Amino acid sequence: MDFNLNKEQELLRDGLGKFLATRYDLEKSRTAAKVGSGWQPDIWRSLADELGILGAAFPESVGGIGGGPVEIMVIAEELGRALVIEPFVDTVVVAGGLLQRADHPAAAALLERIAEGSAIVALAGAEPDGGVSTQAVRDGDEWVLTGDKIVVTAAPLSTHLLITARTSDEDQGVSLFLTEFDPAAPPPGLEVHGYRTIDDRRAADLKLDGLRLPLDALLAENAVPSLAQARDEGAAAVCAEAVGAMRKVLSDTVEYCKQRQQFGQPIGNFQVLQHRMVDMYMELEQAVAAVYLAVLNLQAEPHTRARAVSAAKATIGRAARFLGQEAVQLHGGMGMTEELAIGHYFKRLTVLQYEFGSTDQHRARYAKLTRP
Repeated sequence: MDFNLNKEQELLRDGLGKFLATRYDLEKSRTAAKVGSGWQPDIWRSLADELGILGAAFPESVGGIGGGPVEIMVIAEELGRALVIEPFVDTVVVAGGLLQRADHPAAAALLERIAEGSAIVALAGAEPDGGVSTQAVRDGDEWVLTGDKIVVTAAPLSTHLLITARTSDEDQGVSLFLTEFDPAAPPPGLEVHGYRTIDDRRAADLKLDGLRLPLDALLAENAVPSLAQARDEGAAAVCAEAVGAMRKVLSDTVEYCKQRQQFGQPIGNFQVLQHRMVDMYMELEQAVAAVYLAVLNLQAEPHTRARAVSAAKATIGRAARFLGQEAVQLHGGMGMTEELAIGHYFKRLTVLQYEFGSTDQHRARYAKLTRP
């Protein structure tokens, strides 16, 4: 099997890498995260206008370039390498996938807005009990939604929300609703509690207490299969993002060990530290192979897709933990300071172990899917 990128994919990777190297400053992005709006809207619009990557996996009919999982992998890895905090996975991968699979007139129009950089869409799907308890009841010409959503990443930045809710008690009775959203002025029946996560992202908990939506807000009924696919696509994308971050962490660690002097020589000359860096490299290479496995199976039937994604997520979780901890230790006390990039990468790698399912959850799912 050929794992090499084609010419177009190489150009996509190189162009995005050069853009981020010259335009995406880590200190500026952390300042925006901590004391600013939580992101850099000008960067987001540039990703759309100058590079066109926000529509990378969308069909040309909505302003996309007709790419697929490999293009998403290439983009996510470069974003991870630069530690980009803008909500690419939330809006383009997860929400974009759900919208593409929805047979609704509003979906195509919103995909066009995402591709041009004028819309941010977040999925409000996670709940405290781990299932879908939010209820949607029809009342005349409206839907009334009641329930709680937690850790809705990118919600404080969003222009639209996709909300999961039960429209029946059947196992497949989960529907998907689309609504415009202003986090600064939420509609009656919706409380927004925003916060900054430890990796400098923005998220919110939502309380739906009689939120009223028009009938045409129902984007898709029986949305369980589409939601499962979206979560697997999101998991594969953050796995690719983790690979980009780990490549940067390993590179910075090797460079630091070449420069840091102890006993009159670089600490990288000590064999025990060389062994530790080789172990980091081996974990990274296993992670890369696991991401390829997931990406190449994203369009397979659900059982095969889920098994490949869980294998990748479990492998990435182990590798992210190992590389992050080793990098911090090899940098010494400096590894956890705000001034050094390695500390920020460590936080992101820690969070990536839990996004779209923890390492243990994916191990359990893989075991279940491979059981005779």
